[in-house]
Amino acid sequence: MSFSSPAGIRTPRFRNRRTLAALPAVVLLGTAALSACADPGATAAGSATGGAETTAARNGVVYNASPDQQRIRAEKDPALAAKVPELIGKDGKLTIATTAGSIPLSFHATDDKTPIGSELDLAQLVADKLGLELDVQVTSWENWPLKTQSGDFEAVFSNVGVNKDRVKLFDFASYRAAFMGFEAKKSASYDIKGADDISGLKVSVGSGTNQEKILLAWNKELEAKGKAPATLQYYSSDADTILALSSGRTDLNIAPYPSTVYRENTRDDLKVVGKVNAGWPSETLVAATTLRGNGLAPVITEALNSAIEDGSYAEVLERWGLSEEALPESKTITEETFAAAQATASAAPSGKTS
Repeated sequence: MSFSSPAGIRTPRFRNRRTLAALPAVVLLGTAALSACADPGATAAGSATGGAETTAARNGVVYNASPDQQRIRAEKDPALAAKVPELIGKDGKLTIATTAGSIPLSFHATDDKTPIGSELDLAQLVADKLGLELDVQVTSWENWPLKTQSGDFEAVFSNVGVNKDRVKLFDFASYRAAFMGFEAKKSASYDIKGADDISGLKVSVGSGTNQEKILLAWNKELEAKGKAPATLQYYSSDADTILALSSGRTDLNIAPYPSTVYRENTRDDLKVVGKVNAGWPSETLVAATTLRGNGLAPVITEALNSAIEDGSYAEVLERWGLSEEALPESKTITEETFAAAQATASAAPSGKTS
């Protein structure tokens, strides 16, 4: 059974799982590691638009938060459509998962139920190129790994960063640079570039995320130097996290960089004060995530490169103020090509910190 949202996105309530071979034990044992990455919903998204259909930001972007997205669309590419694995394409849908937790990446529209954002727009381009209907399912960050392996989701578009744990179980099609941003009150004078800059500060972070891993590693550096570590603070909701920051109960918040930039340009009390690659101390990229070896990731890569070539990819990123995180080319990343992909990520756009 399914229902249609105002944006025309069909979001199934129940869906038969595809039959797969029994999952290896590493699937269950590795879930925690797989979940610890750049979750858009893990840290504060803040208030979307306060109920407004659009928000004009200081960076010139007008964010459309209405259910009626009028998305940028692409034409079907018959050659690409013919490459879609039969098991995936037989129902005529590309079923993707997203967490709907962070503006402008993936969040709920003003109707509080329609998932929108740059991640969904890019997924739409891919579905269009492959001649498939986009079937969006909202899930929690903790659930996407097992549900992708079980066949509930064919791809994940939710600010997923590629890492050494994930490539053991998933294949990837890269589509954006991956960074975390530090944000603080407008009056703050912080300039966060490394561990020394967070010494003694109170920093809010999502539990079990890559952001937390970075901060814990930085605290170890500080302790080894005999310096005061940062105090990590955890909140039960996005709203509570931003309220703590704006009220001075925390000094810093670390979150997906596009979200910190959004808040800097739509609020009067916060600003971006630092930036770090989401794969620190290595480099990483954001990518569409598929089950390892099922043949879908290379097809998504081709669809993304087609969108890059025809300009629709750039239009989507510009629409959401993410042009500085654009990639010149999408690449398929697997366990076998992961090391080379890290080298490529190090040359990705670094963007701006303010």
